Amino acid sequence: MDRKEFLSAIGLTAASFALINCAGCSKKSDNGTSGVNGPSDINFTLDLTISANAALLTNGGYLASNGVIVAKTTAGTYVAVQQSCTHQSYPLIYQGSNQQFYCNNHGSAFTEAGVVKNSPANRNLTVYQTTLTGSSLRVFS
Repeated sequence: MDRKEFLSAIGLTAASFALINCAGCSKKSDNGTSGVNGPSDINFTLDLTISANAALLTNGGYLASNGVIVAKTTAGTYVAVQQSCTHQSYPLIYQGSNQQFYCNNHGSAFTEAGVVKNSPANRNLTVYQTTLTGSSLRVFS
């Protein structure tokens, strides 16, 4: 085999290898976002007198329960949104000082009303209602 044939064979092999590898990583029509929705039919109550829920007694505190993040804003109101990022379903955290829900994996951020602030997420969070009666906080859809 001469030099020209050798280089042609290597080029063809490399092109085939690249094609096979790229076929497995092709982008979907949603640019890699899964469009994750929050759970439906949410209806649970948190007893704010028990230690497991103590984070909700402090402005800026939060906890996750039943696929929902429940937070007490710095203004002292309660908000509840789906726990998973709408980009690729990674768990969110609440950043009270920034008044936002945040995904540590890709940097998506959402307002306390669940609206997208930073991409790569392009869908708002599912938001749930909250009602405080005495020391019982009800979260529902």
